[in-house]
Amino acid sequence: MKKLLITGANGFIGSFLVEEALKRNYEVFAGIRKTSNKEYLTDPRIKFIELNFSDTGLLGRQISELPCFDYVIHNAGTTKAFKKKDYYTTNCQYTKNLADVLIKQKKAAGKFIYMSSLAAYGPGDKLQQNVITSSDIPKPVTSYGKSKLESEKYLSSLTGFPHIIIRPTVVYGPREKDLLTVFKLINNNLELFVGFKNQKLTFIYVKDLVKAVFQMMESNVENNGYFVSDGNVYDAESLGNIIKEQLGKKTIRIYIPTALARAIAFISETTKYITRKQPILNYDKVNELECVNWKCDTRPIIDEFNFKADYDLSRGITETIEWYKKSKWL
Repeated sequence: MKKLLITGANGFIGSFLVEEALKRNYEVFAGIRKTSNKEYLTDPRIKFIELNFSDTGLLGRQISELPCFDYVIHNAGTTKAFKKKDYYTTNCQYTKNLADVLIKQKKAAGKFIYMSSLAAYGPGDKLQQNVITSSDIPKPVTSYGKSKLESEKYLSSLTGFPHIIIRPTVVYGPREKDLLTVFKLINNNLELFVGFKNQKLTFIYVKDLVKAVFQMMESNVENNGYFVSDGNVYDAESLGNIIKEQLGKKTIRIYIPTALARAIAFISETTKYITRKQPILNYDKVNELECVNWKCDTRPIIDEFNFKADYDLSRGITETIEWYKKSKWL
């Protein structure tokens, strides 16, 4: 039985990775924190391990007590942080620490899969509307994206460390909480748009992303990076239109000028230290919403791995809404 370490195993994507690994008969080691919620990790076959990525000495001792892994999926990271440096600490430094320890301890026999993001490359050209490709010069517009890019650069600089970098676009599905805000607004007959530009967006349903991860992991390909989406391009209104259709709702659309959105973000960024809550709208989010072209090149995963998404946005939204309602999130 092959051994697989999945970090960030209790999160949205991580929990689906664990489920798929168990289906494929892997011996699964779920990397979590002491405070992690195990709500979606109830299978008795899961072997839980607590890893301290901030202390390389302690991490080394923790890893030394574990078997050699056939594969490692490094899914742990943060998409929200109070300070910019926290993105780099969690997404970049912790990734470096884990990779260094695995190399030193000789605990990664196979490939290291790094869950990065389309945000690491940033948007495509807004005038030509060309798709974003791996040969483009990355121009991330958020601290999150910049920290992911730094991690990618470090992994690519290593020799004798087989890896694959996976850059999903917007990931949605059951258990996802960020887009849930959009669902709730529409359920209350309201849609919000920042600016008046019609964005070109790409999405990937979580189950399709997980399928792509395992196809790449179990292949002979290594030391490369790939964008992952369902292969379709949607405009900014598509998501809302599909959700409205599925919920049977009509909405009032409110378009917020970018200048006003930045003012709201300034207030949110200022007060978050008092409320200790992450704001829905911050500077990074406004930067993303200002960008009109998030089309990415998925031909490489089709050509090299014969990947085909099972879910388009309509089918994925239908299943997501069913889960939200069943779980009383919506």
